Amino acid sequence: MAIHAEGLVAIVIFYLLILVVGIWAAWKNKNSGVSESGDRSESIMVGGRDIGLFVGGFTMTATWVGGGYINGTAEYVYLPDYGLAWAQAPFGYALSLVVGGLFFAKPMRSRGYVTMLDPFQQLYGKRMGGLLFIPALMGEIFWSAAILSALGATLSVIVDININMSVVISALIAIFYTLVGGLYSVAYTDVVQLFCIFLGLWISVPFALSNPAVSDISVTAKEVIYQSPWLGKIEPEDKWLWADNFCLLMLGGIPWQVYFQRVLSASSATYAQVLSFLAAFGCLVMAVPSVLIGAIGASTDWNQTTYGSIPPKDKDQSDMILPIVLQHLCPPYVSFFGLGAVSAAVMSSADSSILSASSMFARNIYQLAFRQSASDTEIVWVMRFTIFVFGALATAMALLTGSVYGLWYLSSDLVYVIIFPQLISVLFVKGTNTYGSVAGYIFGLLLRIGGGEPYLKLPPFIYYPGWVNQDRIHHVTGEVEHFIQQRFPFKTMSMLASFLANVVFSYLTKYLFESGMWSHKYDFLDAVVSKHSKEIMDKATLVSNQDNIILSEMAPVKQALGASVTGTFINTEVLSDDGPSSPEALLNEN
Repeated sequence: MAIHAEGLVAIVIFYLLILVVGIWAAWKNKNSGVSESGDRSESIMVGGRDIGLFVGGFTMTATWVGGGYINGTAEYVYLPDYGLAWAQAPFGYALSLVVGGLFFAKPMRSRGYVTMLDPFQQLYGKRMGGLLFIPALMGEIFWSAAILSALGATLSVIVDININMSVVISALIAIFYTLVGGLYSVAYTDVVQLFCIFLGLWISVPFALSNPAVSDISVTAKEVIYQSPWLGKIEPEDKWLWADNFCLLMLGGIPWQVYFQRVLSASSATYAQVLSFLAAFGCLVMAVPSVLIGAIGASTDWNQTTYGSIPPKDKDQSDMILPIVLQHLCPPYVSFFGLGAVSAAVMSSADSSILSASSMFARNIYQLAFRQSASDTEIVWVMRFTIFVFGALATAMALLTGSVYGLWYLSSDLVYVIIFPQLISVLFVKGTNTYGSVAGYIFGLLLRIGGGEPYLKLPPFIYYPGWVNQDRIHHVTGEVEHFIQQRFPFKTMSMLASFLANVVFSYLTKYLFESGMWSHKYDFLDAVVSKHSKEIMDKATLVSNQDNIILSEMAPVKQALGASVTGTFINTEVLSDDGPSSPEALLNEN
C-alpha cells in the first residue's frame, strides 16, 4: 500500500498546529478562574466562566461541526433515494441550537450550574443523577466514536495509511491537549479547527466542480444522469419517519453536556443565548461545502476518474464520498490541503465530547454521589484519568462502526427519549419528583428499545403501526440483511410517553403521600415527605455560587391540590432571578 508523503506532511503540519494551540491555551489560561474560587476542577470544566463571544461562538459551532457532520451530510446528499431532503443534520442541529438558546440557556447559566446533570441531582437526588448519567455518557461516547470513525475513513482513503493507526494517533493527540488544558484548550483549538475545515473544503469545491467527469450539479439536482437526483424526495409513506428523525435531531440535540458545557462557560446568561444563535448560523454555513461535495459525487461519471468504473455506492463506500471526491476529483496538492484541514477539524468534536463525559463523571458521580469530601486535586486527577478512559473507549468503538450517519442517530436516540423529557420536567414543570423521574426513565427506555435498532442488529419486540420488512444488500459481499423498519414516529412517541409518565407518577405519588393514603415510611426515595433528609440538604453543595440559585424544591412540602393549573404545571421561578436565593431564606419564608 503506497503512502503519500505529501499527505502525511499535510497531516503532521495541521496536527502540530492544533497541538501547539492547545498547549498554548492551557499555559495562557492556567490560572484563569482559579484565583477567585480556588477550584481548579471547575475551571477545567467551565473555563472560569469567562468565554467571550468570539471564542465561544467558534467553540459552540465546532461542537457539532466535525467529521461526522461534514462526512454524514455529504453521504446522505450523495446516496440515491435519499439526497438533500434526507440530510437533516444541518437543519436539525441548527434549530436545536436556536431552541436551546431561546428556552434552556438562560435558566441553566443564570443558576451557575457546572454540568447538565446538576439540576437533576438537585431535585431528584444522587441516585437518579447516576441513572441519567448512563444515557448521557453513551451519547457522548457514540458521538466521539462517529467523529473518529470519519477521520479514519478520510485518512485511509487519501493517504493510504492504516485506518486503525490513523484513528489511534488522532485520538491520542485530542486526548493529550484536553488533558493538559481542559475547556480552554478545547475552545481555542476549536477556533483553529473551524477555520481549517472551512478553508480546506471551500478550496477543494471549485476544483471538484470543474473536473471533466462531473456534470452540471444544477441539472443532476432534478434529472437522472448517473443516479437519482441529489435533491431527493420524501415519499408519502415515509413522511412520519422523516418527521420522527427530524424531531430527534432538533430536540435531541439540546440535552447534551457538550452543549451545556459551552452555555455554562459563557460570561453571562445573555452571552449564552447569543452563542447559541451564532452557532446555529455557523452550522448552516459550514454545511454548504459538504452539500456541494455530496452533489458532486452524485453528478460524477466515475468511469472517467482514477477511482474506477464502479461508483462508491456500489462498493458500500457511500460514507466515504467526501474523501473520495477530494482524492479523485481534485489535484493532489488540493486534496492534501483539504485532508489536513478535515483531519485537524475532526478532533474539534471528539475532544469536546470526551471532556464532557469526564466532567459529568468526576463531578456528578465521583464527587457528589460517592466522595463529597474529595479534594479539588483529587477531582482533577479523576477527570484526567476518565478523559483517557473515555477517549480509549470511543477509539475502540470507532474501529467497529458502520454508517457515520447511523451513529449520529444512535447517539441521539437515548438522549432524546430519556434525558430531554427529564430536562423539560426539571426546569419547567413544578412538582415533579424522583418517583416520576424513574417512571419516565423506564417508560422511555422500554418503548425505544422495543422498536429495535437495525444498526445494532437489535430486533424489535414492539411492532408499531406501519412497520415493514426491508432488505439491505451489501454489494461487496453480496450478503442480504433483513431488518424491520418502523415507519411510525415511535422515538418521538417514546419521548412524549416518558414526559407524561414523569408528570403523572410525580403527582400521583405526591397525592398519595400527602393525603395519607400511603404511609410516610414508604417514601423510600425521600422524594415527597422527607424533603429535609440529609441527601436533599447535601444538594446545596451542587453549585458553588448559591446566591444566584433558587432551590425552591428544598422548601417544606405544602398541599397544592387546590392550586391553579398554571401554578401547578409551570415553574415560573426557574425563569426568574427574583425572590429568595438561598435555602435558608426559602425555609424561613415558608
